[in-house]
Amino acid sequence: MRKSLTLVASVLVLIALGGGYVRAQSASGPCDRACLEGFVDKYLDAAIAHDPKLLPLAPNVKFTENGQRLNLPDAHWKTMIGKGNYKLFVTDPEAGQVAFIGTIREEARTPEGTAAPISIRLKVQNRQITEIETLVIRPNTPPGAGAARGGTPAAPAPPGPAANLEKLGVPHHLLTDIIPPAERMSRADLIKISNMYFSGMEKNDGKGEYPFTDDCVRFENGSQTTNVVREGQTRPDPKTATTYSSAWGCKEQFASGLIHFVWRIRDRRFVAVDQERGLVFSFAFFDHALGADRTFKTPDGRTVTGGPPDPYTWELAEMFRVERGQIRRIEAILTRAPYGMNSGWSSYEDGMSSAARDLTKPGAK
Repeated sequence: MRKSLTLVASVLVLIALGGGYVRAQSASGPCDRACLEGFVDKYLDAAIAHDPKLLPLAPNVKFTENGQRLNLPDAHWKTMIGKGNYKLFVTDPEAGQVAFIGTIREEARTPEGTAAPISIRLKVQNRQITEIETLVIRPNTPPGAGAARGGTPAAPAPPGPAANLEKLGVPHHLLTDIIPPAERMSRADLIKISNMYFSGMEKNDGKGEYPFTDDCVRFENGSQTTNVVREGQTRPDPKTATTYSSAWGCKEQFASGLIHFVWRIRDRRFVAVDQERGLVFSFAFFDHALGADRTFKTPDGRTVTGGPPDPYTWELAEMFRVERGQIRRIEAILTRAPYGMNSGWSSYEDGMSSAARDLTKPGAK
């Protein structure tokens, strides 16, 4: 009897140890969609607590906010007091990366704090965070970039970028809808089509290939910047307009050739691809034309001068939904940055280049 009890106890111990071993293995193995998205929630909670020890950080973890490399905890890690409800993920288990657009609240002169959109990229290896890239759009950034890019504003200034996102409530269903397996594009083709957006806007001449669906819509800092129809507003005619309009569709804006003043779109880093949902997430900089470069010819031969007169750069996180080789929806958050600045993740040469870089490949930098 005593031997039987000893044998049973030994078996139970082995089962317990075996179960622990399995759990330990899974805790250090690949991170699936739920795992990666869970890391974002943990990141936000740890930042609110101002305590990096709440996260499984790799010893050599790298952290940037708005292109500046910093040590943890710094920047929003010292100012965050809450998080919002809007959550948009581009989750890439194959690359071990997840990209996110949402909102946070930071300390301010009022108890409720100040809301701001945030983009977060996390790279996870062996269930540890090795890279943290963030972009925070603080309230001094104008909501919607149309006017600052030289386009006509979509509407009188709304409450602010974070309020715009929170008003949306949840991401549009297109950004979470599953694409049927037979219609899914390869990772390389999803990035190729997304990069055509940047290439078509850079020195835009109205003569390129612009792969947009007829119902394509773009949102910037939570504001719609294409197909905006306002009561009583006269829709500008692309044949006589001297600046592109938010009343036009995606393809119409590009075909107008009036975005030519976006002189250089550089450091194009594609950091996450979700084939199931047809989503691609990127970071980039838009440098605007200066001096004589601001004057250009439209496709019909008119001479136009456009864009801001001072050195102007947008730093942005931009996401694309691509279906059957065409871009259907674009969502971006962006903030003005020092002209020509670097992302903190690229060499000087790559940071000034307009070439697309697929950073979802193993070993890519």
